[in-house]
This record gives sequence, structure tokens and C-alpha cells, in this order.
Amino acid sequence: MPDMRPLVIFGASRGVGLELARLECAAGRHVIAPVRPQSDIAALDGTGAAILRADALSRQDVTGALARIGCDFDIVSTLGGQAGDGRRADDEGNINVIDAAVATGRARRLLLVTSIGCGEMAPFRSARAIAAFGAAVDAKTLAEKRLRSSGLAWTIIRPGGLFSEPATGRGLLSEDPQIHGSIHRADVARLVFRALRDAATLCHAFAAVDAERMNSVNVRPPFPLAEQDFRT
Repeated sequence: MPDMRPLVIFGASRGVGLELARLECAAGRHVIAPVRPQSDIAALDGTGAAILRADALSRQDVTGALARIGCDFDIVSTLGGQAGDGRRADDEGNINVIDAAVATGRARRLLLVTSIGCGEMAPFRSARAIAAFGAAVDAKTLAEKRLRSSGLAWTIIRPGGLFSEPATGRGLLSEDPQIHGSIHRADVARLVFRALRDAATLCHAFAAVDAERMNSVNVRPPFPLAEQDFRT
């Protein structure tokens, strides 16, 4: 079963990655979390995840971290943000992860968390969204393209505007390129958890929104994810 393989989470020190680490560890899955040397790991340390120090902007660090795993594994990356020197984890960090995963030959699937507006959703971005997040979204799109062409079994999840309140249980996945909305980080983590256990999500890119905080000109049903039982 996919959930019996170790799960490597890049970006697990905060946000969606941290919420996912909590869910997966509570479900009994072995979680490995490579984090930057300077990251605050206090919250992550309480999840039970195995923590490795590795900077995603260093290809050598990422390659070394994955090389230490001696069995097949899955990967989730929620990496994002910009370093002081202008380099972006949105593209460079994620591409390092993708390329290193391919090189190991042991990565069974990779789920990449990016953002609404990436890929085929780009033509439907508002001028306000482009001004605020355009560079980051464009960088994430580069990572999506690398993943699609990598030969890995892939899934892409693109959250809308993110909030940090507790999960509502209303999160949904949609393949509508014109959908917009927002969602809680904890709900994104639940959607990722479910997608990892649903083979029907392979080779699909989805928007992730809250059912009560979404809008679109189209009428499309949400993707029918398999239900999962959460222990947290």
C-alpha cells in the first residue's frame, strides 16, 4: 500500500507541510522531513517525523538527503518562498527535489503543492493576482512543468488563498481552470493525505478550495476523492 512507504515532506517545518506531517505521523506512517539548517523545528519535532537538515536550494543537500533512504518512498513538496539572494524555492528548490527524486530511482510518486493560477490556470489570473503573486506563481509553474516531464508518477495540488485556522472539512479538489477561492492550510493537508491514497489522482493537476469560499463561471463537480479516516 502507498501509505506504508516512507513519506518525505519538503517544507514540513510550517504551513501545509507541517499539517501534513501531523496527519501522516498520527496515521502511523514514517515521515522524513528535510528542513533548512536555520529553520525552527519546534513544532515539527513534536510530530514524530524524522528530521534531516538539508537546504532545498542546494542540489547537493537534496541529493544527499534522498540518498540516505534505502527503500522506495513517496515525496510531497510544499516548498515556496524567496531567499535573500533572490533565488526561489518555488522553482529552484522544487526542481532540485524533482531531479534528485528521479536520480534515486526509488521515488514511487511525487505530489507537488503549488498555487491557483499555475499552469493552464494562468490565463484566468486577475491583474491584482499577477501584481501580488505573479513571480512566485510563474516560478511554481516551471516546477510543475519539470515534474510533468520527469517520468515520475505525479500529482499537483494548487491551493487558493491560504488561512491558518483549524480544518473545516469543506476542502475540495477541482480540475476547473477558472475556479478561484480560498482554503485553510489544514484542509489542504487533508486533501493531500487523501490524494496520496487515491490512485485516481495520478497525472492530474487540481485546484484546492473551500466549498464555501469558491467561485467560478463554470459548473463542474469536485473530483471524487476516496474518503479517509483522520486520527487528528
